[in-house]
Amino acid sequence: MAAKNQFQLLKTRRFLPFFITQFLGAFNDNVFKNALVVMIAFRLSQNEANALINLAAGLFILPFFLFSPFAGQLADKYDKGRLIRVIKLAEIIICILAIIALFSGSTPMSLLVLFLLGVQSSFFGPVKYAILPQHLDSSELVGGNAQVEMGTFVAILLGTIFGGLLAGQTGEGEYGLYWIAAILMLASTAGYLASRQIPAAQPPAPDLRINFNSFSQTGRVLRLAAQKPAVFYAIIGISWFWLQGSAYLTQVPSFTKNVLGGSEMVVTLLLCTFTIGIATGSLLCEHFSGGRIELGLVPVGAIGLTLAGIDLAWTGSSFQLLKDASIMDYWAASGSLRILVDLVLIGIFGGFYIVPLYALMQDRSDKTLRARIVSANNVLNALFMVIAALLGILFLNILKVSIPGFFLVIALMNAAVAIFVFNRVPEFAMRFLVWLLSHTMYRVKHKGLEAIPEEGAAIIACNHVSYVDALLLAGAVRRPIRFIMYKPIYEIPVLNFIFRTSRAIPICGKSQDPEGYTRAFAEIEQALADGDLLCIFPEGQLTGNGEIQPFKAGIEKILQKNPVPVIPMALRGLWGSFFSHKDGHAFTTLPRRFWSRVCVVAGEPIPAGKAAAADLQQEVRELRGAHP
Repeated sequence: MAAKNQFQLLKTRRFLPFFITQFLGAFNDNVFKNALVVMIAFRLSQNEANALINLAAGLFILPFFLFSPFAGQLADKYDKGRLIRVIKLAEIIICILAIIALFSGSTPMSLLVLFLLGVQSSFFGPVKYAILPQHLDSSELVGGNAQVEMGTFVAILLGTIFGGLLAGQTGEGEYGLYWIAAILMLASTAGYLASRQIPAAQPPAPDLRINFNSFSQTGRVLRLAAQKPAVFYAIIGISWFWLQGSAYLTQVPSFTKNVLGGSEMVVTLLLCTFTIGIATGSLLCEHFSGGRIELGLVPVGAIGLTLAGIDLAWTGSSFQLLKDASIMDYWAASGSLRILVDLVLIGIFGGFYIVPLYALMQDRSDKTLRARIVSANNVLNALFMVIAALLGILFLNILKVSIPGFFLVIALMNAAVAIFVFNRVPEFAMRFLVWLLSHTMYRVKHKGLEAIPEEGAAIIACNHVSYVDALLLAGAVRRPIRFIMYKPIYEIPVLNFIFRTSRAIPICGKSQDPEGYTRAFAEIEQALADGDLLCIFPEGQLTGNGEIQPFKAGIEKILQKNPVPVIPMALRGLWGSFFSHKDGHAFTTLPRRFWSRVCVVAGEPIPAGKAAAADLQQEVRELRGAHP
């Protein structure tokens, strides 16, 4: 049974042990990594610290680039639950090496341990995201991914706090190193014990022959992913997000010390602020998406990331440098709250951006390739994060750009990447406009939508009240819908972009355009043969008086050649809204209201043989009731 909300997943064995395992792994990585970075930042000169911090970031993510293709193949070939247990055993051994490195005070050995933690994480990554679609229902994917992202960043938050605080207590006579050692061993051991409870996840490709050439394997998988542009550009978008995240997080210690003048405690405060934002944004995705994979949130996230990044750069560049300020001293300084707000907003909009992209990649990837698709994604993630480290060295060490200036460059680059991705996959922009409409001018509720089949050919028959009926239906129904619509409405500016992107089928009367009429019916027949979900407004035009007009016989003609189920649906509450014809043609008179409560209601599917136009009209009228 699918969970009713994302938090109920934490009560299930198919999710909770995995969640604990990945949480503790992320926590452990960040305890060690942040302790190391903070010790470097506050014990070396600025130039030495900048170089070593960027080197540490590069060493941690380099294994993703080197080993992810191999790891993805293992995850498709073998039981993912068993693989996770082996990976967690390796983590215990690496943590023992980490303790030796810290107590010996060896920076080279500490960097080697960081590299090994990256190797371990690179093998865990493909399993982490490929196991979710096997254990979760499709309606749970957004919630599951939101929980994973939330858990990951809360783990980063706690790892950051413990790592940062304990790094400041590693001097002579202090016990910081002992606490770090205890935490590393306890977390890695508990993570292994939790992994033993993860249910089996049968391999989708047990006969797969392993390709040990990482470059050729990655190229092959990316070519396969490119066959589905939405999946391929989701990978590009995810990778760009990790470049941004790496660029921001890597520079926070130096930003705190050299731009703000804060202490180690202020570093922890800023990192905590950012990760709280990410966790919040990830959880809000479930609320704003209604349990579906809502791609409209991705442009919202991209816009927010750019604006918040620009403001962070602006505020940081004008901040009056303090001197080894405590949290209270920093809080009292002008501009301090604004920087914290910017970091929270970057985190929240980052959650809006990344959760739907991960869910899209998982949902639309071929299940026999899913782990390899994830591994290819991890390779590009790693490549982009290496680029982030190189950009940090280029701008900060070679070009001598200030850290706020570097943040500004990243924010502007984000806008350019977003425009490129949304141009290549217009579905993102289309879903954004639909989401914006359904969350501003309209408050939409749903009833009975579980009657719509999750797959297979079917036709929705709905009353036609306003110019935005199709957009509201597209926003309400989980499956993508192809609309059969009156050609003049299809050609309305701006709306035409949405309709074209959703592959709507324009049609008008046979006497008006005989060729277009024939072409539309041929396209309808092909769409149903392909198993698509279509929607038709059988009235043929918008109502002029709020009442349902007689249904035309066109739907009967469609069903004669394509006997598929018909789902009657009704739109309630749209009559009198801005885009309806009440009191005159829409757009020509001032509307009585700009905001409407709308309800989308679906009835039980009707077999093709019983779906006469007059009967469908009566069904839709009863569903609508007295709510035009």
